[in-house]
This record gives sequence, structure tokens and C-alpha cells, in this order.
Amino acid sequence: MVKMAANEEKQQGHRPGVYKQKNKGHKHGKHRTKGEIERENKGRVSVTTLTKKQRKELRKMDRRHKANQLRKTKKDQVLMEKRRLGSRDGPPHLVAVVSLHANADAGAVSKQLRGEGAGGVVHLERCVSGVGDSFGLIVPRFKQRFTFLNQSTDDMHSLLDVAKVADSLVFVLDSTEGWDTYGDHCLSCLFAQGLPSHALVCQGLSDISVKKRVDFRKALSKITEVRFPDSRLFPLDSDQDATLLLRHLGSQRQRKLGFRSRRSHLLAERVAFTPNGPMEGSGSGGPSGLGTLRVSGYVRGRALHANRLVHISGHGDFQLSQIDAPPDPLPLNLTTVRATKPGRGRDVEMQDGDESEAPVRVLMKADPSSRESLQVEAAVDPMDGEQTWPTEQELLDAEEARKNKRVMKVPKGTSDYQATWIIDEDEEEENGETDEESSDDDDGDDLMDEAMDGEDEENHSQETGSQAASEDEDDEEEEEDEVCSTERGGADQRYDDNMDEAAEEEGLKRYREARSHELFPDEVDTPLDAPARIRFQRYRGLKSFRSSPWDPMENLPLDYSRIFQFQSFERTRRRILAEAAADEDGAMDGWYVTLHIIDVPFSVMESVQSGKPLVLVSLLPHEQKMSVMHLLVQRHPSNTEPIKSKEELVFHCGFRRFRASPIFSQHTTADKHKMERFLRPDAPTVVSVYAPITFPPAGVLLFKQRNDGVQDLVATGSLLSCDPRRVVLKRIVLSGHPFKINRRSAVVRYMFFNRDDIMWFKPVELRTKWGRRGHIKDALGTHGHMKCVFDNQLRSQDTVLMNLYKRVYPRWTYDPYVPSQLPWFKKEVTIEIDDLDME
Repeated sequence: MVKMAANEEKQQGHRPGVYKQKNKGHKHGKHRTKGEIERENKGRVSVTTLTKKQRKELRKMDRRHKANQLRKTKKDQVLMEKRRLGSRDGPPHLVAVVSLHANADAGAVSKQLRGEGAGGVVHLERCVSGVGDSFGLIVPRFKQRFTFLNQSTDDMHSLLDVAKVADSLVFVLDSTEGWDTYGDHCLSCLFAQGLPSHALVCQGLSDISVKKRVDFRKALSKITEVRFPDSRLFPLDSDQDATLLLRHLGSQRQRKLGFRSRRSHLLAERVAFTPNGPMEGSGSGGPSGLGTLRVSGYVRGRALHANRLVHISGHGDFQLSQIDAPPDPLPLNLTTVRATKPGRGRDVEMQDGDESEAPVRVLMKADPSSRESLQVEAAVDPMDGEQTWPTEQELLDAEEARKNKRVMKVPKGTSDYQATWIIDEDEEEENGETDEESSDDDDGDDLMDEAMDGEDEENHSQETGSQAASEDEDDEEEEEDEVCSTERGGADQRYDDNMDEAAEEEGLKRYREARSHELFPDEVDTPLDAPARIRFQRYRGLKSFRSSPWDPMENLPLDYSRIFQFQSFERTRRRILAEAAADEDGAMDGWYVTLHIIDVPFSVMESVQSGKPLVLVSLLPHEQKMSVMHLLVQRHPSNTEPIKSKEELVFHCGFRRFRASPIFSQHTTADKHKMERFLRPDAPTVVSVYAPITFPPAGVLLFKQRNDGVQDLVATGSLLSCDPRRVVLKRIVLSGHPFKINRRSAVVRYMFFNRDDIMWFKPVELRTKWGRRGHIKDALGTHGHMKCVFDNQLRSQDTVLMNLYKRVYPRWTYDPYVPSQLPWFKKEVTIEIDDLDME
């Protein structure tokens, strides 16, 4: 028995106790095996393993095949879009002929292209409504159709509108100079807006001798390389050159413009206006009221839906009632084209009569329940927040108090309730600024302007005295040149007659303000006749402009109750653009349709009758609503005059054109942005303005209108975002002079002029121009002297500064109706002075 127990214990082995030492395993650098993991888990399965989808990892060859398929799909899609333009299934290739030089003749180019030797057949004359020199061209050889129109550069608005919808632009150059000054101005506007596919054309090279022809082409190519480095120059002097140009236009690569490829747009080819009856619509009937505008044309871009709003460039937003599908006036039917080739003028009569006689199929009617609303502003309830309703006795008392109310001047920013607690005392008259907004703009140094004016007058008087002395010394020379001076005096008189003295004075004032702001940025003088705590009561100090908090919903103006805002503008933009790309309901791209636009003023028809093209675009959801839009622009090099904040400018933003008064601010990534008083020439600037919502991308152009109606290009850029919560802070700097210095402490004067102002602004931190920082310790006396302590030794040449901030907002001056502008070269005054014989 003892032997059997010993054998059994030997078979079982030794059993270690609870205090057995356990050493760490060797770290061999390898992962655990599947068996080890299963033994450790003991059958337990992770929840993520059960719920997560199994990912299929493709092999290397499969991944290569998949990439090739995606590449082939995208290539086929691009080729299909390219071949579809101008074909039977797509819209005609829209080509605008633009002359960039006064000596270049765009009409001669159109005449050469419509000639029988070019290989095309003119099917329609004046196919674009409002444009006299336009025609439809069918080229059986290429199986393509074109629409050509000559667009004059006299009206910049019409030129930009046509360039927004044109598939190609043909620039006509001069054979020696290329383009002139105004042509370069037009190119600047087109490049900033977004230039579509283009071609450069030159006439007159065949008249030059063969030996000099190569030199002329090289010189012209060198000129065009500045703007068009990769473009080819096409001579157009023969039918063969015209055929070559048509082939190039039909096969060239199309440049996609983001703001038009995501929206449905249309160039009006036929326009008709029917006034509303006395009982229909809101119009009173007749030319002065509203009516229904029937616009026919080819749909381009995306599908056009009847429930969406349409925007007519320069006139506003409108609703559709229905979409019709009339017969295509420019069919690509080769048998019909060959049969009608001898009589090309036959189709001119079809423009008015045959369309109404042909059967018209209704594609879609707008649903009033799901149609987009024309609501531009948010509904504001003036009684919102009121809890009680006044009684009749209270209304009578208020009316009696209003009649007996005495007008009393109160500090700026004081409410009616606070004004009732102010004791009526005789106060000194303030300066003439009563408008709060204008005073906010004119916080600059008025005393400095007066001093500069005095210096200019003194210098002018000295110059006048010296000139008189010199005239007394040179009396004999004046008698000899009396005839010459008389002629010069006449020229000077003519020059003065054409000068606008008010504009000169305004320009001088703006120049001095910009120069003062450049030398002393944001510095203002504390007023002597008003307490600083009242004059600057809307300002506050910040410990750090970068990290100090500022509530974006604090003390918002009343205009903010009229606008719309998004919780996430970028997320909404991506969703709406994706839905618009997937929407295939409505009139498809390339269809010839007739749009019935309701409640349109007769001024739109008058614009068409005056010879201006009519451009329509279908708006995306929310694009008719007002909000705060931010545009990132760069000042144009051609502009040299200072542009002040809150000055009225003309905007071209995508398809929209409007006037507004913006504010300028720095382009940073912080949560607060410093306002710029003037448009900076050396850095990009953010322009904030009340305007309808537009989803980027979109090009932006800013024009400034002169008193004579000419508009100058001042800035170009792109649409940035829509964010009413963007905080723009205006900074003012109060400056003081160190009077007595004792190491780190100093007595500062000329910043304030009474003890109460010093105690009011005591918590605000001070800084100096040489980098010292400090704070106000105490007030000395009652005349504005204060004791300040700094972090280091203060120099006597240094200047003590205090930064104050307040939030600013743009002005609500949005106006969608912009008048046409005249070309600036026709407004310039040229005075010819005959050569004078000085012998």
C-alpha cells in the first residue's frame, strides 16, 4: 500500500503553492499566435467582432483592375460631356465674339465665320434676343451646331453676364498691339470672374508681306503670352482659316466653372411679355405693372425644375408657373439643312410666328404647395418679448406725453429709458455728428486733419507769394509770351470746366484719412468737450485679443432679426450640392424650353428691347434668403484710390449683381477678427456684407461707381462663407505722453482730461510702442494726470497706448438693381494743346 501511494504521487507531480514565483516571459518580439489568444480568451468573443462588418481586402491585381475601371469611367464621362456639347443631344455651342482693341472688328470675324466657304449653314439670324448681331450655325461636316453672338465691351455688366453662360469666347486682337488699355481692363474682369474656354483671333496678317509676317506673329505671340501663356493664335483671313477655327472651337477642352456647372442656367433666345390683368396677380396691368415673361432658350448645366426660383441677372428673383417644350429652332438634321441651304433668310420669319403655331408640349407645372418661396427676410414680430398689453388710459397718457415731449440731447448709445433719468441741464453743443453710424466711421483724428489743412494753406500762401515775386521779376518775359500764355489759359480753363471740384475735395479728404491711418494706425484723440467714458462707452478692453472671450450673440443689432443662419453652413452646402447633382427631375441639359416667369416687372422687357442679353439661373434652396456673406478679395493693382469701410460698392458675386456697404476685416483663423478701416493693398481682406445666400465656389468682383456713372474695378476674389457669428472688432487706440519717469513708474498725461475717466478705464491694460506693458495705478489731481506702472524701464521717447474694442456690423443698404455703366475710356477728358512756337 505504501508503494502504491508513492507511485500515485509520483504520477501526479508536485503541486506548487500560492507563493510560487512567476517570472515574466521572454519578449521575443513576435505577436501571439491564434492558439495563445484563444486559450487566453477561453471562448470569449469581443462585441465589436460580432457587430462589425467583415472588410474584404482585395488582392494587388484586383485593386489595379478597380483603379483602371474608375479611371475609364471618369474618362468616358468627360468625353461624353465634351462630345455632347453642340451635338444633337446637347445644347448648341455658345460662342461670344469679343473685341479687345478699338481697331479690331468683331463684325468682320462673324461675317467670315458665317460665310459659305467656312462650311457652315446659317439657320437662324438674330437667334439671341436683345443681341442684334447673332446667328445660329450648323456645320454638317463636323455634325455640330453653334450659336454666335457679338458682345460689345461698352457695357461691362452685359459682357460679364454673357461670359458667365458662354461655352467659348473668341477674343479679336489687333495685328500690331494685341489689346489696348480698356481691353486689358476687360480681361482683368473676366479672369477674376472665371474665364471659360477661349480662342485668340487676329485679322490682317495676310496684308503684310511674307518676309515681315513671321516677325509680326512672333511679336504678337510675345504680347499674348502675358495673359494667355498656352493659347494658340488663329489668323482669320480666309475660308480655310474660318473652318480651322470652327474645328478648334468644337473640339477644344471645356473649362468647368464651379458656380455655373452646379446650377441650371439659360440664355434667352426669344422673349415675350404678357401684362397681368386687373384681377390677376399683384400688378395693375399695362407697361407700368407686372406680367408674365415667356423666355425660350436651351437649358445648360443641371436639370431645371419648375418649383425652383430663377434669378434674372440684374433684376431679381422670380417664380415659375410652368415649363413648355416647343420645337427646337436649330435642329441638327442634315437632310433639312442641305434642303434649306440656298435660302438662309427663310428662318428669320419663324422667330415670331411659327413658334406659337407649332404644337407646344407642357413639360411641368409648378406645384404651389412645394414651390420655393420668395421670402427674403425673416419675419420680425415687433411685439416679441412683450408680456402685457397697454390699457386705453396708458395709450392716452403716452400720446399726451409724446405731444409734450421735449427734445433733449443725450450721450450716444443711451436708450429712451435711460434718457428719462438724465437731469435736464444746459450742456455745451456737441460737434455736428448726430448719425451714430457716420460717427463710428469718422473716429479718426479730426484735429490732425485741421492741422494738415492749415499747413497746406500756409504752404499754398507761401507758394503764391513766391510766385508773385517771380512774376514781378519776369515781367518782360511775360510780355513777350503773351500770346502763348493766352492759349495756355484757354486750355487750362477748358480743363477746369471738366473737373469735378466736389469729387477732388472728397478724394483729398479720403487720401489724408488713409495716410493718417497708415502713419498712426487706429489712433484717436480723446475729446475735450465730452467725457471719454461716455464717448467710448460702447468699447471695452481685452487682456488678449487672441485668447480673451467675446460672446458672438451679445448685443446683436436689429438687422440680425431679419437674416437667416445655419447651424453648419459647410454641412448644408455639401448636402444641397449633392442633392442638386443627383436630381434628374425637370428639363434636362440641352433641351429647348420655354419658361413662364410670373410677376415680372416690365423693366425686364425694356432691358431686352434696349439690346441687352437676358441671363437666367435656377437658384439652389435658400439662395434667395438674406444673411451675412463673407468674401475674400485682393485689391486690384489698377486701383490707387483708398477704399473706405462702409462705402457703397457694386458687387458681382456669381450670377448676382448688387450694391451694398460692406465692412473690411483681416483674414485670420482666430475667433475674433480686427476690422480694417481701408482696403489694404498688400494683403487679402475679408469683405462682410448683407446679401442673399450663395453657396461657394463663386467669383467676386468689386466696383466703385463714380459720380458720372463710370464704375472702376477695385478688388477681385472669391466667396468665402456665410457666417453671421463671425466677430469683427473695431479697435481704437488712445495715446498718452509720459510726463515724469521714475524707473518703472511714470506720470502720463494727454490720454484723459478728468479724474472720472481715469478711474473708469483703470482696469484696462496699457502698452507702449516700444513693447512695455503696464496698468494705471492711480489718478493724480483732476486734470487727467495718472500714475502708471510698467514691467520695465520706460523711455522718454516712448508713447503710452490703450487699446479699446467694439463689435461692428455692415450697413443694410442691399440694392439688387444696378444701373448700366459706361466704359471709362469714353468719359476721360482729353484736351489738345497746339504746338506753341517758343522762339
